[in-house]
Amino acid sequence: MSAVQPCPLPSGALLGRYADTGYVDCYTATVTRGVSQAEFVEAFYTGGIFKLERWLLKLLVAKPSTDEQARQLAAGERGDFAAWRVEDRATDQLLMCDIGGRTRSWLMATADAGGGATRLYFGSAVVPGRRPSAGKPRMGIVFKALLGFHKVYSRMLLAAAHARLGASA
Repeated sequence: MSAVQPCPLPSGALLGRYADTGYVDCYTATVTRGVSQAEFVEAFYTGGIFKLERWLLKLLVAKPSTDEQARQLAAGERGDFAAWRVEDRATDQLLMCDIGGRTRSWLMATADAGGGATRLYFGSAVVPGRRPSAGKPRMGIVFKALLGFHKVYSRMLLAAAHARLGASA
């Protein structure tokens, strides 16, 4: 996972709209070849680690998904995938929202300034819930308890996609 590093959100990131409303993170890794956004999205959602998450979503919330659906999402032919829906899309980015509306998942692939390499980005946002009595946003104890796991898991997901894309060169 040493190829994956935390970084600030790049300028123009679709995930940036959540930077002031809750928790936002961003990780990056570089592949030494040209990688399209569609290749990145497909590699991310069809990798072994994410397949485990897909299996859990099927089991726990009855939201099954397939590799073919991941390919369709990557190609811009689907507006949903597993327990996520497309919130926004650009030629180099994909922003997904979970079915509960509290978390976002973001992927971006951009050509490095030098030319032949591609920077891959993966980030998440968690929007706080509201306290019924005060109406003030709060993240909650479950979020705080799982934050360490989330950071490691995010790095693992990007590392897996990075390895798959690097291995296919």
